[in-house]
This record gives sequence, structure tokens and C-alpha cells, in this order.
Amino acid sequence: MATVFKKTELLTDTPFSFCPGCTHGIACRLVAEVLDEMGEKGNIIGIAPVGCAVFAYKFFNCDMQEAAHGRAPAVATGIKRCNPDRTVFSYQGDGDLASIGAAEIIHAAARGENITVIFINNAIYGMTGGQMAPTTLVGQKTTTSPLGRTVAANGNPIRMAEMLATLDGPSYIARCALCDPANVRKAKQAIQKAFRNQKEGKGFSMVELLSTCPTNWGMTPVQATEFLKSEMTKIFPLGVFKEIE
Repeated sequence: MATVFKKTELLTDTPFSFCPGCTHGIACRLVAEVLDEMGEKGNIIGIAPVGCAVFAYKFFNCDMQEAAHGRAPAVATGIKRCNPDRTVFSYQGDGDLASIGAAEIIHAAARGENITVIFINNAIYGMTGGQMAPTTLVGQKTTTSPLGRTVAANGNPIRMAEMLATLDGPSYIARCALCDPANVRKAKQAIQKAFRNQKEGKGFSMVELLSTCPTNWGMTPVQATEFLKSEMTKIFPLGVFKEIE
């Protein structure tokens, strides 16, 4: 019998440790699948920071480098400049990229570093206990905003894609959602574009992926997917925010 579907070789056989219903696993699969289809096996260096992304080195079947919390873009910059022929990517969550790592991502983008950033936005700190993140929605309850985020006390959510798109350095900035097959296909296309830009030397690319966190949201996986589609996309609209051909 012919095989019509199989696991990409750029994922290891290690089972994902993500919570049930979390869409981190879909993101990992898409990144690995794209790089496999591009024939990049043996030419990839990934950077994983702290948080739910920390175990990426167990899941991606390529060279991986751990980075301190938020510092993945700085580490990726050094690795890419020393190894310009390698395909270099960072895999980061919102607490990592948009909070403690805000300076690193902004300046890597401003410099137009020829790297690819995969940004998982689930509107909360996942691994460390469900604290409020820079991307937490107004009114959303977390362990550090038990009554819900308020503008007066906490400000508005930060839209990283829109902010980075105002800089001159990036070549491609897009936001997609991992909530249904149609949007997953669009996410794969965006990831392909981001890695192709790097291969063509066009500079910095970031794909933001709206993701679920049923455990810390206090929802079932189905409820979390509906929340992503109905509420998160209102604050974080999908689309391409910058594209330089």
C-alpha cells in the first residue's frame, strides 16, 4: 500500500510535551515540513529560548541552540553572521519575544538581519503559570490579572507584527492563525515565504502565529479554538503587514 502521509524527517520521534489542545505542535510541524520540502536538511540552525518553546531542541531534527529568555534574535544574529550560508530561525513565544526580548527583536528587525522568526502568540505566559503577557487581551483573566486586564492598569496589548512592519529593515511580516485547516494552510504559505526570503538574502522575516493555550485560558480545546477565531483575531487581525519583493 502506498504511503500518502508521513512525519517529516525534520521532526524527531520525541512526543510533543505541549498540553492537549495547544497548537504549538502544529507550528512545529509546519516549520519542519517547510524546511524539509525546501531541501534544507543538514543546513539548519534553530534557536529556542525559554518558555513553551524551550524544548524545541528535542523536537526539531536539526542543530539547535538554547538562548536566554528573550535573547533568541541576538543569538540568531551572531550565528547567521558567522554562518551566512546556513538557514537560521528562532522559535519564540509572546512572553519571550514581546516582553523581555522586545529590545532584541526590534533591533534585529531594524538591522534587517537575514533570519527568520517564528512567533507564537497565545496571549499568555504558558509554561510559567499563566501570567499576563504583553499580548493578553483587555478583560482576559490570568494569574496576575485575576479580574481581567485593564487599560488603566496594564495598557493595551502590543501588536508586534504591526509595530515591526513600521521599520525599514524587515522584508516580510505576516500574522496567521492556527485555528482551522484553511488558516493552517495559509500559515504554511507564510512560513515558506519567510524562509525563501532568507535564502534569497532579503533580510529579516517574522511570521506571527496566533495559537491556543487551553490550560491557562481555562477552556476546553474546542472553546480555545473558538476564542482564538472570535476574539483574538479582533485584536490581532490576520494578514501580511509588510512584503518587499
